Amino acid sequence: MKNVRFGFLLVTLVLAGCVTGTRNIQLTPPEYSSGKSASGLIYIASIEDKRIFEQKPKNPSTPSVKGNLSSASKEKLSTLVGRQRNGWGAAMGDVALPEGQTVQEKVRELLTKGLESRGYEVINDNNAPNKITVDIEKFWAWFSPGMWVISFESDIQCKINLENASGSSVIDVTGYGINKGQVASNANWELAYKRAFTDFMKNLDIALDSKGL
Repeated sequence: MKNVRFGFLLVTLVLAGCVTGTRNIQLTPPEYSSGKSASGLIYIASIEDKRIFEQKPKNPSTPSVKGNLSSASKEKLSTLVGRQRNGWGAAMGDVALPEGQTVQEKVRELLTKGLESRGYEVINDNNAPNKITVDIEKFWAWFSPGMWVISFESDIQCKINLENASGSSVIDVTGYGINKGQVASNANWELAYKRAFTDFMKNLDIALDSKGL
């Protein structure tokens, strides 16, 4: 029993670090190769953050913000990618991208890398023969404290509308990553997202294959 109490105390102390302030993490889409040989020009017309935040959600996988949600601007919400928690699982400080970065920009980087790995050239031209618009439904990470390890999880979901000479179609692309660690460090948060990014690009390939793109 003493060992159990000591273990719980240890995890609590490890998680107690700077959980009340904002933790900034750097998210970079990993290298990826689809092995495909598509070609053509494609334009990412718009990316909208459609995530739904709640004031005090019961589930940590639901986006939330430290403080009063009603006073948080759309600009601030677009920078948030998770919430820190203490040893008992209570929500604490925000997890955010570095200053000046947004989830829209991260999704653009992710899609660009995924599309270019198939052979497409992503250009900034509304007259491109292929055009996509994107709604971000999910882009969030959370962790669940345990006795000896912490589970870091990340969930991404985008609704992508594709338009070209053949018409328009919608694909729903998801990505999930999990990482188990003992310290609530930036590296552990980032690894969960890295795995979700890789899963997202793999699922993007599958979805584009289904549309013959």
